[in-house]
Amino acid sequence: MSDPGRVLAVDVGGTWTKAAVVEGGPEDPAVRARRRVRTPRCADGTENAEAVVALVAELAARFAERDHGPVEAVGVVVPGIVQDGVGVHSVNLGWRDYPFREALAKAVGAPVAFGHDVAAAGLAEWRLGAARGLTDVVVMPIGTGIASALILGGRPLTGGYAGEIGHVDIGHGEQCPCGQRGCLDHVASAASVARRFGERSGRTVRGSAEVLRAARAGDRVAAEVWDEAVTALTRGVLLLATLLGPQRVVLGGGLALAGEALTGPLNRRLTEQITFQRRPELRCAAFGAESGCIGAALLAWEAVAP
Repeated sequence: MSDPGRVLAVDVGGTWTKAAVVEGGPEDPAVRARRRVRTPRCADGTENAEAVVALVAELAARFAERDHGPVEAVGVVVPGIVQDGVGVHSVNLGWRDYPFREALAKAVGAPVAFGHDVAAAGLAEWRLGAARGLTDVVVMPIGTGIASALILGGRPLTGGYAGEIGHVDIGHGEQCPCGQRGCLDHVASAASVARRFGERSGRTVRGSAEVLRAARAGDRVAAEVWDEAVTALTRGVLLLATLLGPQRVVLGGGLALAGEALTGPLNRRLTEQITFQRRPELRCAAFGAESGCIGAALLAWEAVAP
């Protein structure tokens, strides 16, 4: 029999999938076990979606075996556009209109909550973390892609198509995999920082953290790539300030782990460029890269709440 309140949270990212057993309930969640594996990459989007379902089932079985029992529920969150239990579209993983909730329920053998990764991260930060107590806030994880969770007037905006800040045109003119040109995502995501540095330098890096280390060590190409990412993010935050007027923008995901190296120049440039808009405070996510998992756990508890 499972421990009271214990759930499995799975945050599927464009590069990595993070899973955690979370206990303590929605008021005081505590991560008891963690695992990180590469997100499956297959020949097409439907195969990717099916591989993700199989991975979640495998993770649930492994955690159950290691922790001597099943969990009460499973919360799974994925990137892209999500609506009514369906993965409508993911630019990075390619699926379209895949019935995740139905497929996961069959594969896992436990109650399943399914949602959007960034919306889940926003829920965690708003209820328990860096956005707690605010009525108007944007939570913007910066990982393989960029999106945002919107809390406006004290209520999360839950529309499946809302918050795709990574695919606004900031004017650089380059083609994005989504089909548009000029996307914020294509310059400023953690994956894009690593990719752009590799293209210009001819050196392969494992992630944006290596680019930042190289920039700090005096590498000119790394410094240029990092500077372009900060400039792009400034434009994105300024757009959010103009349209939504948030009290705070909470930065999460892999790139935000850079801390002051990101928020320092971003704050300075935002101060230089902002005029009449409300100046949003910038904060890094309280749960760091685990915001999505904590949010997935919150969804799982909601699914089995009496």
